[in-house]
Amino acid sequence: MKCQYDLAVFLNVDRVNRTVDANSFSSIHQIGANLDLRDVDIDCLDLIDREGPLSPSKLALLAGLHPATITGILDRLERGGWIARERDPADRRAVLVRTRRERLPDLLRLYAGMNRSMNQIYAGYNESELKAIADFLQRTVKAGRNATDELSALGE
Repeated sequence: MKCQYDLAVFLNVDRVNRTVDANSFSSIHQIGANLDLRDVDIDCLDLIDREGPLSPSKLALLAGLHPATITGILDRLERGGWIARERDPADRRAVLVRTRRERLPDLLRLYAGMNRSMNQIYAGYNESELKAIADFLQRTVKAGRNATDELSALGE
């Protein structure tokens, strides 16, 4: 694929993208510290909230973690009142995990400052630009997921 832009632009986007990742990790760590949760707990809670209800095995797959690791994470989240384990109505032998909505305000309160800042940033773009940004971010997520899957396959 031929580059359609100056190399400096590419390098700047790459640098900024890595900085966003680093800042996200730092924010998640601080939020977790305020809630007495580990970074991985916050990551899994977010996955359960966005994709759930989920089976523990599906969560392990999405999070790229070993099922035994997921068990410990779910135990901590359940003890803290963040999630509930329930029987799957389609298969009573299976378990699904869902977020407990009554706890989410505790989490959202800590994200409020970032959400306000992001809303101000969004306001500076028109709908077409926001669609392009969303497309870029979706492709970035997919590329990251594919790279993670490839790395997981190396360890098997």
